[in-house]
Amino acid sequence: MVAMSKIATGNGHGENSPYFDGWKAYETNPFHPSDRPNGVIQMGLAENQLCLDFVEKWLMKHPEVSLCSPEGVSKFKETALFQDYHGIPEFRQAVAKFMAKVRGDRVKFDPDRIVMSGGATGAHESLVFCLADPGEAFLVPTPYYPGFDRDLKWRTGIELVPILCESSNNFMITREAMEAAYERAQEANLRVKGLLITNPSNPLGTILDRETLKTVVKFINEKNIHLVGDEIYAATVFQEPEFVSISEIIEEDDVVCNRDLIHIVYSLSKDMGFPGFRVGIIYSYNDAVVSCARKMSSFGLVSSQTQHLIASMLSDDDFVENFIAESKEQLFKRHKYFTWSLAQVGIGSLKSNAGLFIWMDLRKLLEEKTFEAEMKLWRVIINEVKLNVSPGSSFHCDEPGWFRVCFANMDDNTMEVALLRIRTFMMKNNEAMVPRPKLCRRSSLKLSLSRSRRMDDFMSPGIMSPHSPLPQSPLVRARN
Repeated sequence: MVAMSKIATGNGHGENSPYFDGWKAYETNPFHPSDRPNGVIQMGLAENQLCLDFVEKWLMKHPEVSLCSPEGVSKFKETALFQDYHGIPEFRQAVAKFMAKVRGDRVKFDPDRIVMSGGATGAHESLVFCLADPGEAFLVPTPYYPGFDRDLKWRTGIELVPILCESSNNFMITREAMEAAYERAQEANLRVKGLLITNPSNPLGTILDRETLKTVVKFINEKNIHLVGDEIYAATVFQEPEFVSISEIIEEDDVVCNRDLIHIVYSLSKDMGFPGFRVGIIYSYNDAVVSCARKMSSFGLVSSQTQHLIASMLSDDDFVENFIAESKEQLFKRHKYFTWSLAQVGIGSLKSNAGLFIWMDLRKLLEEKTFEAEMKLWRVIINEVKLNVSPGSSFHCDEPGWFRVCFANMDDNTMEVALLRIRTFMMKNNEAMVPRPKLCRRSSLKLSLSRSRRMDDFMSPGIMSPHSPLPQSPLVRARN
């Protein structure tokens, strides 16, 4: 057998994580309403499909943005020919303007600092290559996106040191937790080069408030380490409090900060629902980082055709304003209905106001408070309930029993099927845990039915499926 490199033969990609195992289970048996009604429903993919019809309507009105249409073919030659790694100027200008709009126009972005990359994955890796050497470390608050173990570590050779955040304070980042992580890194002889925050959080669906951000900036400034702000979910904040970007914090008069330490990663995968376009952005306040990252972008450029389309779309001020508003409304409705439906069967979640997912609390369903028990429950959900949800341990959560569940990557009918499966699972679980005489309660039946019938009070017809199984769910039938 021909020898291969250590990177090729190693396990740095992290594919052995339950996070990716869930995807494999889905890919082996994907749900389809008619062809595979008993297949696995994908609830492990943080994808925003709720406003794609809104985008499609814009595309129908603007055929000139497509190089394959009679109206747009005149742009084919100049778009098909070589483009350097700076990117099309109109693209960088449009992205900079969109980033400002998403942040309420409270801060401006310089198009000359926009560095493109092949999605946020490529942006993160390029930034780490610029900021750290193999064997050095970044601090990352837990729980954090499992892909960071691949994106930040695999090819760069750096280490990630967790900042342990706890459910007792809703997983907030504290000065004490940052100091503890920094000290652990030093004890392990790791040189800390930076701190990575995800705001809004994946997987929590929460945002960092202004005071927490100031605490983080003060910490990195005192330690003289870099701060990378992953803000790829910035436009998914669907209710107050509003999103605050790290770019706003460093502008405040009472904040002392070396701006050469501040960097932002952005993309259009989550905020606009365009993961297939692979539009990743590095925005750095450090001139040397901008220069180096731009050279590295040669390994993961955004296609000229995509740049052309995005530049045209994001230059339409009316479209951008209406899209942001529509997206917030659809995410708010879906989140409210989804969490309300789970609450009806006794499932809670961390209070959140952003993202494409919830942080579901199933701690009470664990046989014991261990990660082994969490994995046992997860296998039941994957193999029997046929839902791909992601266990908290794959996000490096320090407490077993939490699961990330995505709600924006499916249509209404698929969501109803998923909720029906959850209700059925909870019904069986309750039957196993509660003495049978206590299961039949007329008052409980009335409560469930009255709540079901009030759903239209807060949900629009577009969100509530006309074929919803809620009033006829197995839970209600069991109580009847």
